[in-house]
Amino acid sequence: MFADRLSASAQAIQQHFDGVLGALDDLPVVRAMAHATHGGKRLRGFLVLESARLHGIDATHAIWPATAIEALHAYSLVHDDLPCMDDDDLRRGQPTVHRKWDEATAVLAGDALQTLAFEMVCREEASPDANVRATLALRLARASGAKGMVLGQALDIAAETALTPLTLDQITALQQGKTGALIEWAATAGACMARADISALQAYAKALGLAFQIADDVLDVTGDSATLGKAVGKDAEAGKATFVSLLGLDTARKRAADLVDQACDSLAGYGTDADTLKEAARFVVTRAH
Repeated sequence: MFADRLSASAQAIQQHFDGVLGALDDLPVVRAMAHATHGGKRLRGFLVLESARLHGIDATHAIWPATAIEALHAYSLVHDDLPCMDDDDLRRGQPTVHRKWDEATAVLAGDALQTLAFEMVCREEASPDANVRATLALRLARASGAKGMVLGQALDIAAETALTPLTLDQITALQQGKTGALIEWAATAGACMARADISALQAYAKALGLAFQIADDVLDVTGDSATLGKAVGKDAEAGKATFVSLLGLDTARKRAADLVDQACDSLAGYGTDADTLKEAARFVVTRAH
């Protein structure tokens, strides 16, 4: 059931991207935006759609914030891949935007994807309630900016030249911003749209986001670039502290599994309606890419 729903949500989000981007002029920057938003697991968008379903929000509304979070995530990857950041040549098995086009196009495509994300959550199609749209936009700004993802990225960059490696607590705080903030926004979006209590989904997302990053660190050690569609082993080469380098491979895997249990336990109040979200948590630590 989970694999089918994940695939269906990915297809729905891609179709929505095709419609939104297809309405723009056929220019290199728009083609770069389309390239950056193609493929991937679409886990964040899936979390929006599932949390919306859990709260009775129609998919015709939920598809807008679901696509928005994928646009914002794509922007972060485009900029993260730039030579001044991680300097990567491969993303999702394809050339990164600055390699396929150039650095200026990559910067502008990322900028446009970020603003597109906010446009999509603010459109009336996302919710007939203006207060809901404003809440989604405000929470997205906080999750993606200097209190969330950008803060995490800045801490990550600073760690590359730090005289001493980060501690476990510091890495956890870094990743709660860099990876966890957008996952938390996605998982709580449905509750926000329904004006419901977000606390259970927030607890789920915090555990899920950390498990996701630990799994990423494990894959960076055990995976290969052909399967992952991106470079591997760069953190180890740079001497950066990761969950695996600090905990060891087996303990890191155990920690991720424990976090998945915590995430699933957080959803107890939803009963079997949350089974798909529980499967999503388990997928995070068993995925091969």
